[in-house]
Amino acid sequence: MAMTTEHQRLADTSGNWKKWGPYLAERAWGTVREDYSAYGNAWEDLPHDHARSRAYRWNEDGMGGLCDDQQRLCFGFAFWNGVDPILKERIFGLTGNEGNHGEDAKEYWWFLDSTPTHSWMTWRYWYQQSEFPYARLVDENRRRDRQQPEFELLDTGAFDEDRYWDITADYAKAGPDDICIRLTVRNAGPQSATLHVLPSLWFRNTWSWGCDNTRDNSSDNTRPTITADNGVITAEHHDLGRMTLKGDGTATVLVCDNDTNVARLWNGDNPSPFPKDGIGDHVIHGAPSVNPDGVGTKAALWHVVTVPAGGSTEVRIRLSRDAKDVDRTFTRTLTVRRQEADEFFAERLAGLDDEAAMIARQAMAGMMWTKQWYHYDVEQWLDGDPAGPPPPDARRTSRNREWRHLNNADVISVCDTWEYPWYATWDLAFQCVATAHIDPGFAKDQLLLMCREWYMHPNGQLPAYEWAYGDVNPPVHAWAALRVFAIDAATTGSPDFVFLESIFHKLLLNFTWWVNRKDAAGDNVFEGGFLGMDNIGPIDRSAPLPVEGRLEQSDATGWMALFCLNMLEISITLAEHSPSYEEMCTKFLEHFAYIATAIHDRGLWDDDDGFYYDVLRLGDDRIPLRVRSMVGLLPLCAVTTLGPETLARLPRFAGRLEWFIRNKPHFARHIDHRHTRDGVEGRLLALVEPGRLERILARVLDPTELLSDHGIRSVSRMHRDHPFTIELAGMNLSVDYAPGEGTTGLFGGNSNWRGPIWFPVNALVIEALRAYGRFFGDDITVEHPIGSGAQHNMTAVADDLAARLVNLFREDTDGKRPVHGWDEKFHQDPQWHDLIPFHEYFHGDTGRGLGASHQTGWTGLVIDLLLRKA
Repeated sequence: MAMTTEHQRLADTSGNWKKWGPYLAERAWGTVREDYSAYGNAWEDLPHDHARSRAYRWNEDGMGGLCDDQQRLCFGFAFWNGVDPILKERIFGLTGNEGNHGEDAKEYWWFLDSTPTHSWMTWRYWYQQSEFPYARLVDENRRRDRQQPEFELLDTGAFDEDRYWDITADYAKAGPDDICIRLTVRNAGPQSATLHVLPSLWFRNTWSWGCDNTRDNSSDNTRPTITADNGVITAEHHDLGRMTLKGDGTATVLVCDNDTNVARLWNGDNPSPFPKDGIGDHVIHGAPSVNPDGVGTKAALWHVVTVPAGGSTEVRIRLSRDAKDVDRTFTRTLTVRRQEADEFFAERLAGLDDEAAMIARQAMAGMMWTKQWYHYDVEQWLDGDPAGPPPPDARRTSRNREWRHLNNADVISVCDTWEYPWYATWDLAFQCVATAHIDPGFAKDQLLLMCREWYMHPNGQLPAYEWAYGDVNPPVHAWAALRVFAIDAATTGSPDFVFLESIFHKLLLNFTWWVNRKDAAGDNVFEGGFLGMDNIGPIDRSAPLPVEGRLEQSDATGWMALFCLNMLEISITLAEHSPSYEEMCTKFLEHFAYIATAIHDRGLWDDDDGFYYDVLRLGDDRIPLRVRSMVGLLPLCAVTTLGPETLARLPRFAGRLEWFIRNKPHFARHIDHRHTRDGVEGRLLALVEPGRLERILARVLDPTELLSDHGIRSVSRMHRDHPFTIELAGMNLSVDYAPGEGTTGLFGGNSNWRGPIWFPVNALVIEALRAYGRFFGDDITVEHPIGSGAQHNMTAVADDLAARLVNLFREDTDGKRPVHGWDEKFHQDPQWHDLIPFHEYFHGDTGRGLGASHQTGWTGLVIDLLLRKA
C-alpha cells in the first residue's frame, strides 16, 4: 500500500484529524429519541413544522453540515430563494404516516466526496428558484394509495427550464481545527436571480434540561456563548474552547439563541426573546427577532448574492480557533487537499476503470458522510429530564423500557442521514465491510462498539434500532468481523488479532443469547422473528402468531448456521495464533452439524420443490409456507471449507473431527463432504449439500423466478401469477410479487421485501457461491441463466451476479443508469447524469432505485464488489 498523505493522517492519532466531521444529521425531527408523546407517536410529536422553532433534546440537524465529535458546536447552511415561507435550513420530506410508501425525503442532494479523516469533503444540493411546494408534496402523496408511485419534487415542475440553484460545498482542513469552506453557487436558470446564503454556527442545546453532568457528560447547565464582532462570529465553550467563523465578503452577522420558540408553538413564555427561528423570521419578515447586541448561542453570516443566468459565485468562510483570514493559504489548502484526496483514492481504487472508480468514490463518500454523532441515553429518556415535565405514565411500558443500560453518545455509521438517521446493527455490519476498504480502523471500532457493555444487552442481545432495540436483527456481526479482519490485513499487511479476539469473546455472549432465546424447543431450529426482512412472508414475524403454534424459520436457522461457521472460522484463525482456541473450533463445528441436521430432519427442505420454506407447526400439523424467497436462500449462505493444511496445523481439532464423523454419523453427514481437486482433498461444511445445490440454483438463476438483470430478487417472479395464500384465524394472508414499492401496510409500507433487489443478501449469496467455487472449481457447473444452455462454474456465476448489481449504477447500452429509473432529467441532463444515489433497494425488473436514497448503509457494499473484482 502506498503511504499517501491521507494515510499518514489516518495513522496520526495525536493530531485528531477526525475531531471535526460530517457528524450532523440531515434530520433530527420525527425521531424516537425526540418523541415525548404518551404513546410513541414519533412522527407527530416533533414534526417538520416544529423543527425550525424547537430546540432538540438529543441531536442536531442541518444541511451539508459538520460538527465536532461530541456535537458541541455545529456548522451548516441555510438558504432562502426570496419566495419560500421559511428558511431552507434542513431537508424536507414526508413522515411515515404522510407518504404513500412510508417516510421519504423530497429533495435532491448528494455526498460526492470525503476522505476518511474528512480533510476533504464535497456536498451538493439542488434548490429550486420557485416557492418550494411543501403543501402540494404532502397533499398529493396523501391522496395516492400504495399501488401508485411516490410523487416527487421533480414531478411538481420545480426544476422546469432549469430554474434552480446548483450549490456545492467543498471542505478542506488546513489543520485538525482549521476548516476552509468554499460554497459555489451556480444559477442554472435562464434569468438572473438572487439567493440568500447563511452559513450558520450554533451550539447544541445542552443547557435547557436541568442536567448537571449527565452520565455521558453531554449535557450540563453551563451555557456557552456566541458573539458577533466586526463580522466575525466567536463561539466560546467551557469544554471545547474557542472557535471562530469568518468570511471574505460583506455579510451581516445575525445572532439568536438555540432555544425553543414556546410562544409560537404553545403560546407560552419564551426562555429567550431571540429564539431558535429568530434568524429566519428576521431574514424573511424583517422581524426584530435577532439580538442587536450580537450575543447568543446561534449565529449566521447573511450573504445576499445575485447571479446572472448560467453564472456562478463563491462564498468563502473559515472555521478555526483564531479567526484566520480567507487568504492565499485558504485557496492553497483547497487545492492541496483535493490533490491529496485524488492520490488516496487512486491508490485505493487501483484496477478500476474510470466509471467504476467514480461509482466507488461516490459510494465511499456516502459511507463517510453517513457518520453521525448519535445520542440517546435510554434511561434519561424514559425517566425524563429534571427541568421537563414528568413523563406520562405510558412511558413506563413504552418502547425500549428493557434497554435502560443503553447509552448512545458516539460517532456511529447510520443507515441513512434522513430516512433512517439511526443505526441498525445488521446494516452497520455491512457498512463496516465497505468502510474497511478506506478506513479499517473505524470499521473495527464500529463493530466493537455494538458489543460494548453499554450497547450489548446484559443478556447478550445486540441492539436492533431505536424504534425497538429489542427487535432481532440477523446475526451478521461475526461475518462482518471476518471480512473486516481480512480487508484490514490485506490493506495494512498486519493482521489485527487483538480486534478479532476481542470481538470473538463478545460474540460468544451474543451466540448464547440466540441459542437460549430463539430456539424455543431446543431442537436447533430457530424462530428469529423480524430478522430484518420485514414483510417478506405472509405473517408479520415481529408480532405474535395469530394462532397457537410455532413458526420454524428457514432464514433464522440459516442465519444461525452461518453464525456457527463464522465463529468456527474466527476460532480457526485465532487457534493458529493461540492454541487455546482450538477447543472452540470443535464447539462450533459440532453445533453447526446439529443445526444442519435439524433443518432437514424438521422438514424445512422441500424435496419436491427443491427449496427451503418456513414451516408453521400447529400441534401435530405442519404447514410449509411455500413462498420462494430470500427466506429460502439463506441456508445457501452457510458454507465454508476445510483444507488439509488447516487440519494439519490443528491436530486436536482434526482428531475431534474424525471422532465426530465416526461416532455421530447422523449429524456428521453435513460436515463430511469430501472432494479431491488437483490432488488435494478438501472438506465442505454446508447446509446445502452438493446434490441440493444445483436444485436450489435452478430457482435462483431462472429469469422467470429469482434472477433479475440487476441481481437476485427477494421473491420469485413466479408469484406474480401464482401468489401464495393461506387462511389463519379467519384471515386470508398472501404473498405475491411486487417488484417496486411496497403494496402492504406492514412496517409502514416503505420496506418491501416482496420482489425488489436488496444488496446485503445478494452479497451473502455471492460470497457463498465463491466458497463453492473455490472448493469445486470446474468440477461442478450449472446452467446460467436457466434456458441459455450455457454452463458455468460457481465462481463465474458469482462474478456475473456481482456484475449485475454493479450495473445498477453503470451506464447501459443506451447511456442510461438503471438506478435513475424513469427520471429523464437524470438520464439526459449532463449536470445530473453522474450524480449517483445509493438506494435502500432496487426494482426487481427495471433496477430503479427505491426506498431511502442516500447511501443506505448496505448498498455501500458495491465498494466491496468492485474492489474484490479488481
